[in-house]
Amino acid sequence: QVLLVESGGGLVQAGDSLRLSCAASGRIWSMYAMGWFRQAPGREREFVAVITWSGGTTDYADSVKGRFTISRDNAKNTVYLQMNSLKFEDTAVYYCAASFSEFGRSRSNYQYWGQGTQVTVSS
Repeated sequence: QVLLVESGGGLVQAGDSLRLSCAASGRIWSMYAMGWFRQAPGREREFVAVITWSGGTTDYADSVKGRFTISRDNAKNTVYLQMNSLKFEDTAVYYCAASFSEFGRSRSNYQYWGQGTQVTVSS
């Protein structure tokens, strides 16, 4: 019922910037929040950032706070993740997720997920 498509990933050098996009479509009129998670090979998926759709309230993981900024364009049903001062440790597949119930940091707070976009940061 809900489709999320990420884009904007790529290969960059440490210190560079990158902006990810996530376009939502389908039955999204009651969507409450959208977030970003990431997963590196051999590691668990971890929370990155979240934003509420109406009020724009945000929350960030400590590892990205001050470097990443999440935003949304309600008219385009799109969320963005601006990533600055990228580090090698940021290398992962980044997933967009949508919540129709809660604002939170847990995977269980989200009902729909995109297929992910690869971000690779060279040292």
